[in-house]
Amino acid sequence: MKRLNYILVFLLLGSLYNCTYLDDGYYAESDYGNYEQGDNYEKKGEENPFINVADEPISTFSIDADGASYANVRRFIKQDNILPPKAAIRTEELINYFNYDYPFENFEHPIFLSGEVSACPWKPANKLVRIGIKGESIPENNLPASNFIFLIDISGSMSQGDKLDLLKEGFKSFVDKKMKSDDKVAIVTYAGASRVHLESTAGTEKSKIKDAIDELDSGGSTAGAEGIITAYEIAEQNFIVGGNNRIIIGTDGDFNVGPVSQDELVALIEEKRETGVFITVLGVGRGNLNDAALEQIANNGNGTYEYIDNLAQLEKVFIHEFEKFFTVAKDVKVQVEFNPANVEQYRLIGYENRLLNEEDFEDDKKDAGEIGANQSITALYEIVPKDNIDFRTVPTFSIDFRYKKPDADVSIPMELDIYDEGNSFEKSSDFMKFTSGIAAFAMLITDSEYKEETNYNDVIDWLKSTNLKDVHGFKSEFIKVVEKAEGM
Repeated sequence: MKRLNYILVFLLLGSLYNCTYLDDGYYAESDYGNYEQGDNYEKKGEENPFINVADEPISTFSIDADGASYANVRRFIKQDNILPPKAAIRTEELINYFNYDYPFENFEHPIFLSGEVSACPWKPANKLVRIGIKGESIPENNLPASNFIFLIDISGSMSQGDKLDLLKEGFKSFVDKKMKSDDKVAIVTYAGASRVHLESTAGTEKSKIKDAIDELDSGGSTAGAEGIITAYEIAEQNFIVGGNNRIIIGTDGDFNVGPVSQDELVALIEEKRETGVFITVLGVGRGNLNDAALEQIANNGNGTYEYIDNLAQLEKVFIHEFEKFFTVAKDVKVQVEFNPANVEQYRLIGYENRLLNEEDFEDDKKDAGEIGANQSITALYEIVPKDNIDFRTVPTFSIDFRYKKPDADVSIPMELDIYDEGNSFEKSSDFMKFTSGIAAFAMLITDSEYKEETNYNDVIDWLKSTNLKDVHGFKSEFIKVVEKAEGM
């Protein structure tokens, strides 16, 4: 019955959504293959096109620190044995799922910038530009005290084993391995209505917190917006000045009570982000995963979005990359000015829903993305160079950045010039080879008009030619994902 109600609500409110769905809001089997229907993704628009530098020399965008799209793509390929729907693929999230050991050499700012230029591997006449951003690492014993609110969806749609049960394991592991004595956590749940399941509790009472998590069971409809409001109220009541105040939402996004349109949810989140509370959104499950809404909640609420499909991913998010729960810079914007003397055209690879207007760059009221401690962010541009230019004498382009400290309202500028040293792709860094391999993979599985003659064997060769730090095996696993996709 709940499923029918959800579909009816979606049909009635579909016109309110920022995103557009095919037909009745569900991708037909003939469009994307035999996967569980009902998952909702923003309809993928056109890729960023090539832009003439003479007409528009400046490109502006917000960083994207999410990794959800890659985890979901991996699940389609490895578990469901099919290629994902195009709308599920956000290239920047595939690239930024992986943490890169970028340098951090200047502690004047909480982020460090780097970049390089090489020949473009799928079109050698063009150039590929890599921009790298690294968040400062904070030793675990120096992390500030945290005020965590676990906002957990316990509605009927969460009853499947890869939803609530998986989240419970993650939250318990998080409490056991990462909570400190000066931290505190509250648990808010929502189904037909929201309730405070556990008042804010000190990190010294781990058994009490884990027992409360164990008690959670699923059933009922989904008052997601009410849960969000309650979680913010608890976060504000227990706010730690100078500390880490964060709501961690675990849900499939099947909101069907109260405000359910994407516009309404975004408006709610935009209002609440002014509280100084950050968000981590954890999506789970399949069949009714509302990927579009979850991404937009994170994008507009000073937050990040991850997808959890198995225990290994759970460990990555909750344990291995725990530092990312601590924001070191917010509203991070990038503005690139290309030199018309040596660049004819450019295109930003990915970030289609993160583009900003030129005037947004210096507007401190305009929201942008966050970066956590020790987190890396990468952006790639493909450029069409002008002929007969000595790139080493003039910057290929200048990059301006703006960011705010987590508790500040005024942005701080940074800048970086990158020169083209004439490197072939073969002589580029392993960072360039790996990230461009991911970008090429995304072009292959979306059948991009820019993929040129790229094939899976090329991508696999580029990835295998690297020797990057891979403590937990996520990069080597990606190579296996590519190898499996080749046969689909």
